[in-house]
Amino acid sequence: MEWARRLGGRGVADAAVAVIVALFVGYAIVDPPGPSSWWPAWSAWPVAAVVSFPVAVRRRWPRAMLGLACAAGVLATVAGAVAAGVIWVSFVPTVLVLYLVATTTSAAWSVAGLAVCLSAAVTAVLIFYAQVLPGLPPAASPSELPPYWPIEIGVIGVLLAAGWAVGTVVRWKRDTTARLVRHLAEAAVTDERRRIARELHDVIGHSMSLIAVKATVANHVADARPQEVRAALAVIEQTSRSTLTEIHRVLDLLRSDGDPQQAHLPVPGMAGLPELAAHARSAGVEVDLTVREETAIPPAVAVSVYRIVQQALTNVITHAGPTRCSVTVDIDGREAVIEVVDDGPRHGRPPRPGHGGHGLIGMRERAKMYGGTFSAESRPEGGFRVAARLPYDPNGTVT
Repeated sequence: MEWARRLGGRGVADAAVAVIVALFVGYAIVDPPGPSSWWPAWSAWPVAAVVSFPVAVRRRWPRAMLGLACAAGVLATVAGAVAAGVIWVSFVPTVLVLYLVATTTSAAWSVAGLAVCLSAAVTAVLIFYAQVLPGLPPAASPSELPPYWPIEIGVIGVLLAAGWAVGTVVRWKRDTTARLVRHLAEAAVTDERRRIARELHDVIGHSMSLIAVKATVANHVADARPQEVRAALAVIEQTSRSTLTEIHRVLDLLRSDGDPQQAHLPVPGMAGLPELAAHARSAGVEVDLTVREETAIPPAVAVSVYRIVQQALTNVITHAGPTRCSVTVDIDGREAVIEVVDDGPRHGRPPRPGHGGHGLIGMRERAKMYGGTFSAESRPEGGFRVAARLPYDPNGTVT
């Protein structure tokens, strides 16, 4: 059937539960602890089937099935189709449906369902004991649990309350988990946006600083030294092309549809440090690059090292160049230590504003991501020093 196909495995499980409950209800009616029903014995199984049917399709129409289960239990009770001492059994299907209602609807609706079902059950039990029970033949043998309406009402009340309470707790846990998942997803999106913004800042900031310096040089010597102008334009062309490639790589992270035909662009890493130094030298900064790498560094750490060095050199070009600068990177298998020190503006060149802005924030965030340390400070003898330490495990995770 179409409804069974839609319900899938849970629908099959509910149908199996409904059969088990029907057998339990039918057996309770046929062999009760108190006086038997005046209905014929064979009628116990159709009654049990009707009372238990709402359990089988409760997931498709939970609210409607709650009303049907409660109504079936009440009608079976007031009509005398159930037996004294086990009336509460006919409300077990109502408890199971109420549990599902409590897990899928609001608390106000489930509380209303609990109140209505409990009121209807109590009324039906009282009617049974007042009008039906006196006309039933006595039990063949005395029972250890004689029929007693407060017991019946108490058991029904406890079962309904327990079903509602468990369902409410399940719904609360599901809602809490859903909110936590949404929060984590939103946090992941925010972190990804910040990471992309940091990547774009590092790429564009470094390249535009270099382009601005070379364009200024070309403009000042355009008439006197045309060869130097051509060299500056060559640097600008090369930097522009590499920057566009980097920007395309970063923007690919924003693609939601994916493009299997597009080749993956290389991710910057330790191999790109000499090129960074060359770019800085072309902008008038004398760079002394020293890389001591005892073991291979994880790719994620290598990207952070590259970006920190890139941003530090960008700050040197922007705020101190032309000057002298030393870049030292130590990799020992447990941590990456980076130090970039410049001598400050050369004599006779007016100083620019100190290093700062989003560049330092981005470098500090990269170091913090690995649980490391970051410092950026002016040197007493002049110039600026940037130092970062990135501890990591061999797999690239935070230590």
